[in-house]
Amino acid sequence: MRRIALVALALGLFVPLLASAPANAQATRTWVSGVGDDANPCSRTAPCKTFAGAISKTAAAGEINCLDPGGFGAVTVTKSMTISCEAGTAGVLVSGTNAIIFNAGVNDYLFLKGLDFEGLGTGINGVSFLNGGFLHVEDCVFRRFTGSGISITAGGATGFEITRTTVFSNGNGSTGAGIRIAPAAGGTSKGMIDRVVADRNTFGFAADASGGSILLNVDHSSATNSTLAGVIGTATSGTANVMIMRSTASNNATGIQNAGGTTTIRVGESAIQGNTTGVSGVVSSYTTNQLNGNTTDGTMSTIPLK
Repeated sequence: MRRIALVALALGLFVPLLASAPANAQATRTWVSGVGDDANPCSRTAPCKTFAGAISKTAAAGEINCLDPGGFGAVTVTKSMTISCEAGTAGVLVSGTNAIIFNAGVNDYLFLKGLDFEGLGTGINGVSFLNGGFLHVEDCVFRRFTGSGISITAGGATGFEITRTTVFSNGNGSTGAGIRIAPAAGGTSKGMIDRVVADRNTFGFAADASGGSILLNVDHSSATNSTLAGVIGTATSGTANVMIMRSTASNNATGIQNAGGTTTIRVGESAIQGNTTGVSGVVSSYTTNQLNGNTTDGTMSTIPLK
């Protein structure tokens, strides 16, 4: 009898632990749905409703997926994370704030795919990269943010890749951009913009090395109808190195602008036409460009092909 009592006691202590373990565990893959509930465990059969609800239930380096179209809200990401949605429109609509903030460790990454960001003309940034290691944005749309569609201001050594993405009508007055890279003091940001459409932003692509340094490659992309410049590079404390290949700058106030400081802009196999000013400042050409059809074309220095 005494042995039976001891076994019963052990089971009584152990079973509650088993029952509580799943509630506290974080899954490597979670799900959101337009008809989900954040009180759910975010499983495929019981999805959450928002990214903010799902992220606390997702392990570091895990993945949040969308079961169906919906508006999934703003979220702050503080660990490595993938948010990938290919099941219809995955909306992130905000007013007066940032849509996604990436504020994580130096080795952490954020991978975003298939999201539709709407700032309603009052949202600040679509993605604000404050701290972290690497940002990847793919197949996304950013519209009507007063700051930038994508803002990269992290310090330290950071990287980014933005591909097959549209940034439309971002910025306000003389500030903001479709994509703005402006690393903090002492930081270095290196990355690629590939097959990106920047239309009707204050600046299309802005490399601002006022604090840190930038190495930016723009390939197979377009910057059009910008209020100020399609592509701009500027540097004071750091250096800005911008390479533009197989791209288009058209119908902007200025197509490509070197705003001074330790900024180098090189261009090859690209079309610069229909702008009020084609190029401004020191812009170097590999002699494979089409610079004409602007109100004022401007001039480009020549770099020999090697």
